[in-house]
Amino acid sequence: MNARKQQVIKKAHELFIEKGFQSTSIQDILEYSGIAKGTFYNYFSSKNELLIELFKTIYKTLEKERNDLLIGQDPSDIEIFIKQIEMAVETNRANKLFSLFEEVLVLNDDDLNQFFKNGNLRMLRWLYYRFIDIFGEVKKPYLLDCAIMFTGILQHNLKYTSLTRDTKVGIKKIVRYSVERIVKMVDEVSMSKEQLIPPEHLEIWLPNDKDNIHTYKHKLHHHVTEIKKSLYSFRDQSKYIELLDFIQDELLHSSSPRKHLVESALQSLRPGVNSKEIQELKELITAYYETADTKN
Repeated sequence: MNARKQQVIKKAHELFIEKGFQSTSIQDILEYSGIAKGTFYNYFSSKNELLIELFKTIYKTLEKERNDLLIGQDPSDIEIFIKQIEMAVETNRANKLFSLFEEVLVLNDDDLNQFFKNGNLRMLRWLYYRFIDIFGEVKKPYLLDCAIMFTGILQHNLKYTSLTRDTKVGIKKIVRYSVERIVKMVDEVSMSKEQLIPPEHLEIWLPNDKDNIHTYKHKLHHHVTEIKKSLYSFRDQSKYIELLDFIQDELLHSSSPRKHLVESALQSLRPGVNSKEIQELKELITAYYETADTKN
């Protein structure tokens, strides 16, 4: 996205916060950002499309910052997850996204409704895979239910604590309280073996979604972690763990992964990692590349 288009989005965002989305006209945006009408329509087909681009820009930045918190960290560490959720809540509050979202809902616009519906489902999918990282594969059948319950707990805690105007109840306390509640619920639900919505519904709800790259990222991250666990008793474990770290960092944290180096690292893993695990890792990497190419 070019700098001028980004500036228009930024200026429009300021107006949406000040006046509200519905009360801000395209003419207001033209005058405030100092562009001609033709330039606006060269960037956006409508004010609604500008709003969608605004949300995409904010959440793309949030996604990167959220993923950066995991670099070099244990994904099962619930403290990292708490920091990720705190960051998401703070981003929403700083950008007044909650109020914008509520204002737009009453418009009942099909395109906007579909965009926000898909956004909520992608967030749910991210939570589901993070819960797998934290609570483990054995509880996987119940973690979509738990992710759904967590979104409700967090959203309502944020909503009603804001009504109390108690300054002692900040974001950090609300997030930690909500996470601690879901930890107990995960244990209870998995012990009862009750399942409301099978996780397979995520693929039904988001069929052929370009953002499935995030699904592959989570699967890749989880598989690498499992291979590392199997290497703990291996004599040259540090060498192979370094190779796995390189593969993971190259794929998950590089904007342009170097395929030839990833392939070379895979070959170097062969003496220490069994062929089945390498084949599964290779298939995940191939699927990741195909999804990334489709997205681009």
